[in-house]
Amino acid sequence: MKRAIFPGSFDPITLGHVDIINRAMDLFDEIVIAIGINNDKKYLFSLEQRLQFIKDTFATNKKVKVQTYEGLTINYCKEIDADYILRGLRNPADFEFEKAIAQTNRNLSGIETVFLLTSANTAFISSSIVRDVYRHNGDISSLVPDSVTKFTLE
Repeated sequence: MKRAIFPGSFDPITLGHVDIINRAMDLFDEIVIAIGINNDKKYLFSLEQRLQFIKDTFATNKKVKVQTYEGLTINYCKEIDADYILRGLRNPADFEFEKAIAQTNRNLSGIETVFLLTSANTAFISSSIVRDVYRHNGDISSLVPDSVTKFTLE
């Protein structure tokens, strides 16, 4: 089985994330969206909310699992028998940052990282931009899946 993890904080999940996951479906038998837990980081949305956003977004997709983890991503890959890490690239800065991490991960564990370029219509979206728009009472509905929009309107 070809299992990949797509790690991140997903605070919140964006349409850019959804694009990468949907386009990776043909490459893997299973994609584990792995929400990393970092107790030193201040999140806008709780872990439970982030889990629910993702579960609701992919509720009908049997190839997608959602889990949380702490520690090194490569250790979590070994724990769940994943041979691949899936990452999206929006721009050259993303590539340089992600390349160093991917090379370190491969050196330490042999786990390969698969990069997908984001689609042109979502390349500008980042969770930090979404959080900033949300904090200033802006409309994030064109940036996030319906599961996030529905929650923020409640």
